[in-house]
Amino acid sequence: MYRRILVANDGSEGAEKALATAIVLARKLKAKLLMVSVEELPQFPASVEEVVEERQEENRRFERVIDGAAKRAKSAGVKLEPHVLAGHAVPAITEFIERERCDLLVIGFMGHSALYNRLIGSTTDRLVEIAPCAVLVVK
Repeated sequence: MYRRILVANDGSEGAEKALATAIVLARKLKAKLLMVSVEELPQFPASVEEVVEERQEENRRFERVIDGAAKRAKSAGVKLEPHVLAGHAVPAITEFIERERCDLLVIGFMGHSALYNRLIGSTTDRLVEIAPCAVLVVK
């Protein structure tokens, strides 16, 4: 069925639920489990120092996310292959799926107000629409 499962993890509560589901699926299906975290850089940085400072902060945050995810996967008997990408979440994840030939994307649901979703949309919604593989949204 699914041989290459990708879980998107930004460290949020929804991402933690998605990670737990992805670990269970990977173990049951004996699938390879990959994890991606996307480091979104400021759209209009005021200076180079702002970019460097934000990258350092994101690196520290994702180190904790990766370490925690790897420990959870290992305790379940699953090997996790983590990746940190720079860019905007939707295109970065979509390109990663294509490049790594993942056949399932597991993502967490992040609830917003109806107005927010109508005006701006969500990363989850856009990935469900355009991801080149099956998508499992975990609530």
